[in-house]
Order: sequence, then C-alpha cells, then structure tokens
Amino acid sequence: MRSVTSVLRHALIVTLLACAVIRPDPGTAADTDVARVLAPSGHLRAGLYPGTPTSILPDGTDNPRGVGYAIGKELALRLHVDYEPVVFAKNAEVLEAVKTGAVDVAFTNASPARAKEMDFGPVYLAIELGYLVPDGSPLSGVGDVDAAGRKVGVTAGSTSDATLGRELKNAALVRAPTLKDAVAMLANRQIDAFATNKATLFEMAEQIPGSRVLDGRWGEERHAIAIPKGREAGLDVLRSFTDEIRSSGLVSAAAERAGLRGVVAP
Repeated sequence: MRSVTSVLRHALIVTLLACAVIRPDPGTAADTDVARVLAPSGHLRAGLYPGTPTSILPDGTDNPRGVGYAIGKELALRLHVDYEPVVFAKNAEVLEAVKTGAVDVAFTNASPARAKEMDFGPVYLAIELGYLVPDGSPLSGVGDVDAAGRKVGVTAGSTSDATLGRELKNAALVRAPTLKDAVAMLANRQIDAFATNKATLFEMAEQIPGSRVLDGRWGEERHAIAIPKGREAGLDVLRSFTDEIRSSGLVSAAAERAGLRGVVAP
C-alpha cells in the first residue's frame, strides 16, 4: 500500500499537469489554417516509442506517462484536432515516419543531422548522455569506458550510435535493434556498458538488478518537436507553443510524472 505521502505527491503532480494545460481559445480561421499544415489529416499523429520517459511509458491506461505523449496531447488540444498517438518499436522508426510524413510530429533529439531531414521547434528539454553498466562492473565514470576490449551498446541508428562511432577510439560499438534488446544484452553481459540519454538509462536500470548509471556525462541531448519538411508554415506556432509549455510548467510536470532523471539545468 502506498503511503499517504506518496498518494499526496501523485495528486500534486496530476494537479500540476492539469493546471499547466494551455486552454485553447475558440478556433479562428488562422487556427484552422495552421491545423491544416501541422495535422493535414484532421488528426495529430504523434510518433512515439516505448521504454523511455522522454517519449511514452505505456501502462494500460488512457493517460500513459511520458513527456512526448503529454506534449503531443496538449498540441492537439491547441490545434482543435483529435490526438492520435502512433507507437513504434524504436526511435529510428519514428524518425523515418517523420521523414515520410507518416506522422505529423515527434519528440526527439534535435541533432544537426536530423535537421537536414525534418524541421524542429525550439528545445524544450535537455538531458545528459551517459552509460549504464551491469552489477559488479569495474567502471566508475564515463572516462573509464573507452578502453581496448570493451563493448559499448547503442541503439542502431541513434544519435549515440553516430556520435560514439566517431568519438570512441578503443572500445567497440555493439548495435541493439531496440531498447528491450539492449536490456537483455546488458543483463546477459554481452556488452560492458550501454550508451544513451540518462532518462532512458535510469528507466533501464530498474529492469536490471544491480546495474548503475555512471557518474559524469559524455554529452547531452536537446529535445524538440520535429515535423516533416514542407510544413514550415507551422513553425511559428511551434515556437510560441514550446515557450508556453515550458513557462507554464507542463514540461516539468510531465517529466516529474514520468520519473524522468538526468535533466540538464536551464
């Protein structure tokens, strides 16, 4: 049974999310035009992937945890359209769906490479990049990872894959198809460490007894709303929307509810 403190804490987070919601004004012609740009099907199709609090943590309810899920839901409300979460197995599939227009928005690291293939609004959340190691690992900090004979796991096609593929000089990269696969690889000692943002690493650590996130960071991810190329007319709305969800507390409340850790201080 949860303690009274735990119950009150949960109630406070729910209240903050409710208070942070940006209530839309009645629809105008301008609103309709922007909705046609950002959600041309009449539904806001939001690309999400499970296993990380930055996107979605399905829990069998109509209101799952996840910062991306919460932001998408609020954006649909602002545009006066239905919200249609589309959950993929991995982030690489989400990114491909944005490129092809199969989804209307995604919530992901706004890297320079991705900006060539999709457009981004302003950053709403920055997260440390780090490593997760299994129980009994001799590694104590990020500086210990890049050594001969070590195997470092990354999700195939991720920013970590691209960045560490350039930066690691001695350790070998091992690519996991999905985060679920990465958990199994680390638990079975097929890799010595797994690299991604710390929000995801802490979530993975709960599934691997004795595992721990190393001190320090090797970089940071800057998350923003992504839209397909050709919809630039909606970027001004994304800019003002992002400013409002940050200042209103919606992002921080969604992060708290999802248990997101590793956030870089503004």
